[in-house]
Amino acid sequence: MATSRTDAALLRRGFAGQIVMPGDDEYDECRRVWNAMVDQRPALIARCAGRDDVAAAIRFGRAQGLEIGVRCGGHSILGLPVADGCLVIDLTPMDAVRVDPEGRRARVQGGALLGALDRATQPHGLATTAGNVSHTGVGGLTLGGGMGWLAREYGLSCDNVTSFELVTAEGAVLHVDAAEHADLFWGLRGGGGNFGVVTDFEFRLHQVGTRSLLVDLYFPPEDAAAALRGWRDLIADAPRRATFTAWVGTAGDWPHLPPELRGRPLASVGYVWVGDPDEGRRLLPAMRDLGSHVAERVEELSYLDLQTMDDSAEGHRQRRYWKGHYFSEFPDDAVRAFLARGADDADAPHLPAATLQSYGGAIADVADGETAFSHRDTLVEFVAAARWTDPAEDAERMAAARRHAATLEPFAAGAYVNTLTDEGEPGVRRAYPKEKLARLTALKDRYDPGNVFHLNHNVPPTPRD
Repeated sequence: MATSRTDAALLRRGFAGQIVMPGDDEYDECRRVWNAMVDQRPALIARCAGRDDVAAAIRFGRAQGLEIGVRCGGHSILGLPVADGCLVIDLTPMDAVRVDPEGRRARVQGGALLGALDRATQPHGLATTAGNVSHTGVGGLTLGGGMGWLAREYGLSCDNVTSFELVTAEGAVLHVDAAEHADLFWGLRGGGGNFGVVTDFEFRLHQVGTRSLLVDLYFPPEDAAAALRGWRDLIADAPRRATFTAWVGTAGDWPHLPPELRGRPLASVGYVWVGDPDEGRRLLPAMRDLGSHVAERVEELSYLDLQTMDDSAEGHRQRRYWKGHYFSEFPDDAVRAFLARGADDADAPHLPAATLQSYGGAIADVADGETAFSHRDTLVEFVAAARWTDPAEDAERMAAARRHAATLEPFAAGAYVNTLTDEGEPGVRRAYPKEKLARLTALKDRYDPGNVFHLNHNVPPTPRD
């Protein structure tokens, strides 16, 4: 159903934010997302100033028969919230972060980015688990679970939420915590954006200091298998402040590598330590004993610099695709498949980079049934990621990432909802075991039986007769 400016005038009345439509100067910028492959044209973008705007936009969208998407950081790899002809509820103007350092709490509006949360808490030496890219939205990350460098010590982002403010499909505003709407409190911690629009989060904060240590040891991929096996075997006894990392890909023009290694296929093993770097260095001998490496990076960083280290300098100009898996074990055959990157020839063009990140610790301390987030027995998370600029390479780049992920799928135990791409319903079934999916469906039946919020990795309601 087309939406005219006359129709939009109905929403403008009493709307404190900004309404953006095709033809407006801001339209192209407001519809852009992180993945440059996405070029969708919403009918209307409601840049909300507060929860009342969100409620008004939901009611308007439903009355107009529009699909409704919810956008914050725009990091959905498929650009799901900005479908053609839809109404986008844009939360980005709602970006306030309020910190109570004595109570160790942060109130975060639904449109805030991770960087805003970190910048507000770090002057007090505080933080909560947040993802590894500062321009990611707090909302999307947290509702799907929320992995970050603090998760092994303090739990996932969703484990650190003490309350939510949620606007429902009917436009009602609910306070959600362990005592009030406890069923939603369970579902919002890992169930994604299926049940409403979260306009405010309260997070528990932790005294983490302001320092960190980054360690990477580099190997030619053909010589890295023994080191990666040893790295894997160290995870079980690693201190919780250490998050083990591994990578395989083609090296960039990185100053920490000698010139002769730049642009070459490489693999790395290492870890990130949040806290006193001298304590973190105690793990270095065990890492160096894994094998003879061709280069290493041992770097002290501020926590804020760590949290922005993986930011995209290119902004929203690159085309992107990824595939992910969870592994409860990572056998030797998986090690070989990881290093091969889905190809027989390491010099084949357009191979994706891939990462492993360790779980365990406080993540596994939470009983599986306590939250919608699943697969708490994960040992490592795998993501094969491709990024490029030439549209002519789209098919080949995506196919290469799929091939790499396919070689590891036989060993996988599930998937993280925040790294799903185009898997559709089978992907959602990989993210949630059958019993949890049934519970999420029951929540959908109660709070969004019309599936108003379906521009996401959707848990649909029970079909009606």
